[in-house]
Amino acid sequence: MICALASSVCFGTASVLQALGARAATPGTGGGVDVALFLRAVRQWRYLAGLSLDGIGFGLQIVALLSLPIYTVGAALAASLAVTAVVASWLLNARLSRVEWGAVAVVCGGLAMLAVSSGTEGDETGSDALRWAMLATAFGVLGIGVLAGRLPEGPRALALGLGAGFGFGVVEVAVRLIDGIDLTNPAFYALLVGGGAAFLLLTSALQRGSVTTATAGAVLGETIGPALVGVVWLGDRTREGLAWLAILGFTIAVAGALVLARFGEAPVQDDDEDEDARTESPAP
Repeated sequence: MICALASSVCFGTASVLQALGARAATPGTGGGVDVALFLRAVRQWRYLAGLSLDGIGFGLQIVALLSLPIYTVGAALAASLAVTAVVASWLLNARLSRVEWGAVAVVCGGLAMLAVSSGTEGDETGSDALRWAMLATAFGVLGIGVLAGRLPEGPRALALGLGAGFGFGVVEVAVRLIDGIDLTNPAFYALLVGGGAAFLLLTSALQRGSVTTATAGAVLGETIGPALVGVVWLGDRTREGLAWLAILGFTIAVAGALVLARFGEAPVQDDDEDEDARTESPAP
């Protein structure tokens, strides 16, 4: 559980830095799968710093997935929005209302319920059909990106965020379906394609549309589906008699995270603009 929470800290902080970096990059084509935009974004130090934190968070996530049910790890990752809210209040001078501070407390309470009720990870290894399904879903994420890029600006951010969430969800499930580096295992390629597609879609969402909407879509995409896969196909269970507490904790944590989704919205001012502001400001 410590690794899951630590990964949420990394992801939550990264989202603020990536929003700043993506908005400072030269605008892309508006398409959902824009590799050139991603390459421009990584030239921004804030986006690169966020990407580095994502790498650390991913490593911690893998460790967590090897010992905890997917639904517990997924809820912890959704709770990264609580971290984003706190970081945004400090780094971006964003003021949290009482409702939003309450949402932070609700997320923490939901995670505490999950910590109490979670059993060990399921012992099912998953079928070959599930592995191929994950690979198909990973490529489907790319398809979602292509289609979402053609939507009007409003629904585009939601579709891109949801698609990114599906991609991150594929990664969560694929980790459980991989036993070492096996180039014949479809889940290995599902992890690579799903993770890569998720970053492309999320970058486009952060740069072109409402980060608020995109973040909410990503939370939904990366929590509910993988949790169901873990319970139905991989044998994830709760402690005996505490299934109700796990369901309640999961629901509360995700709901609280969605309340905090607007803190993905980061006002951006690049370094050149900062310098101009200092130059134009009147002398005291």
